Parts: sequence; structure tokens; C-alpha cells
Amino acid sequence: MRDIAEMTVIQIEVTNACHLRCANCTRHVGHHKKPFFMDLKYIEKAIDSLDGFPGRIGMMGGEPALHPNFLEIIKIFEKKIPRRKRQIWTAGHQWAEFKNEIERVFDKDLINYNDHTAPGKHQPLLVGIDEVVENKELVNELINNCWVQEQWSASITPKGGFFCEVAASLDQLIDGPGGVPIEKGWWKKPLEDFRNQINSYCKNCSAALPLPPESDGFGGRTGPTVDTISEKNYQLLKNKSLKIEKGHYKIFDKKITEKEIIKNSFGWAPSRYRGFMSHSEEMSREHRLMPKSEKIKAR
Repeated sequence: MRDIAEMTVIQIEVTNACHLRCANCTRHVGHHKKPFFMDLKYIEKAIDSLDGFPGRIGMMGGEPALHPNFLEIIKIFEKKIPRRKRQIWTAGHQWAEFKNEIERVFDKDLINYNDHTAPGKHQPLLVGIDEVVENKELVNELINNCWVQEQWSASITPKGGFFCEVAASLDQLIDGPGGVPIEKGWWKKPLEDFRNQINSYCKNCSAALPLPPESDGFGGRTGPTVDTISEKNYQLLKNKSLKIEKGHYKIFDKKITEKEIIKNSFGWAPSRYRGFMSHSEEMSREHRLMPKSEKIKAR
């Protein structure tokens, strides 16, 4: 695992609301009964806490454009963050309305656009690795080499700072104790200072476990999306999750052997959930297999 100071980006999760319903979403979209919308003053505080961070500062959701103060957040990023350090992730909600302002404030190569009209697959995240792998030394080895923490980012949510973006989402989903206070320099803390988060969330997560990717590929436009969940996580979430309430899940109820883990590792590249990069609706168009206007059929 990396210390946060070594990461290329830290995300500010301005909302976990989304107009899509992707299966196995890293932000567990579709499970939340009530999404959050980060307070503008807290966003400024979050940015200030990252003073001196050498990497980029991301605006992430859910879908950031669903935040009722989205244009104000863009202006805060413009005011407080140098241009080449700003980055944004969007599924293109109301792209025609917001495109000009987004492209004015963010360099195009730092706009990550994925409207889910081309197929993509997501790694299941709610299969508790400690529940399905009996060799605990192997569990710890897999967690210590998790691709999310090695390749993606730390996060700030309304509940504080987290060493891993998926851990941040899990904390929100299960009503966890929250992250570290976002005081200036919190990101300089050694990883050991986040041991409580590692112990609380990594063993209930399956990001580090080589599993086949699963998704409808189109963000829920073709019908209900189904998340794969282990039994203990089901018990933990059954009174908290809308997806479970609606039956949009399946139980993973087997143990995974070391032999299966080795076999599944060949060709396993969960961070490459689609085969192209896009920075705008126009760039996505040539890969599109479904009209963007196709309405979500499941909630």
C-alpha cells in the first residue's frame, strides 16, 4: 500500500448521488437511501487541507453535476486550485448545460468523462475477502497489494479523510465512524495512522480479490443492476441498502481457494473497466452502443 502523500490524486467526494445505477459501483450508487451533498464551506476546507499536496485534487461523485451548487463548486476549484492540479470525473449529466464551464476551468485531459453508453465492467466490491478466503496470511497479502489503493486515490467525504476511496464509500454505506479530521496536512500521515480504517473496511471489501468483472455495462439503462454481496455484508446492509430492499443483489456463498485466486489473477485488470479513454461526450460517441437518451429503467 502507498502512503497518501505518494498518490497522484486525492478525491473530494462532493456528492454520492448519481443518475445512473451501475452494478458494483465504487461509490455503491443505488444502495444509499439518502445521498449527501457536501457543504460549500466544507469543500473549501477540504481543499485547504490539501495545501502542499504534490498531486492533483479531484472533484468526484456519484455525479458531481447533480450537486445543486455544482457551478459554485467549479468556481471554488478555479479560485483555490492551480489549473493543472484540478481534475473532474463526470458521467455527463446535463453535459450540454455545463460543458462550456467545465472545459473553461479544467484542462481537457483532466476531464474524465464516462456516460456509460459504451460497455464497461466493474469488479465486485461487497464480497468480504476475509469471509471467503480461509488463508488469513493470503488475505493480508492481497489487501496489502490492493489495486485501488495502489492505482487510484484517497478521498475526502463529509465524514473526513480516508486512505482509500472505496473505504470512504463503505464508511458512508454502513454508517461507519468516519475518517480522520481534515486538518491541514492530514494527508502526510503515514499509512499506519489509518490502521483503524484498514481493519474496518478492507476485510469487508473484495477489491483486492481477483473476481470476474460483472455489470450490465450501461449504468442501469437496460434494467435493474445486480450487486454481488457476501452473506456477512448482506446481514450488515440489509436494513440500510435500497438495492437489497428491492432485491437487486445476489449472494456470493462459496469459499475461494488459493488455486482459484492464482488462476483468476491471469489477465485480471480491474482498474481498466473499459477499453478507451474519454474526456468529452464527443470522444465517447464513436464507442457508443446505446443512445445516451435511453432512460434508466431501474431505481
